[in-house]
Amino acid sequence: MQTHAKKLLVIIGEAALEKKLIRDARTFGVHGYTITDVRGGGERGEREARWEADRSIEMKVICDEAVAGRLAQHVLASYAPNYALTLFTTDVGVFRPQKF
Repeated sequence: MQTHAKKLLVIIGEAALEKKLIRDARTFGVHGYTITDVRGGGERGEREARWEADRSIEMKVICDEAVAGRLAQHVLASYAPNYALTLFTTDVGVFRPQKF
């Protein structure tokens, strides 16, 4: 089966950013996204989701490379100075490119 090249952009950050990240993704042309609650730890401490302000989310976006780059650049510039964030991309092959 033939696949079509896209980028998977993963943004892991504080749950307080969820609505802003959704708005930003739509602004930059993302057609869809998936968000899940996650737990973990890093240089800014542990996030165990025991209370609302301690929650983290993982947002996954599949899109064109250019969209992923612009969105990632915006998220880093806008939120990284004040929020715990991790971003990464990887290449993916999708079966229905019209969805992305």
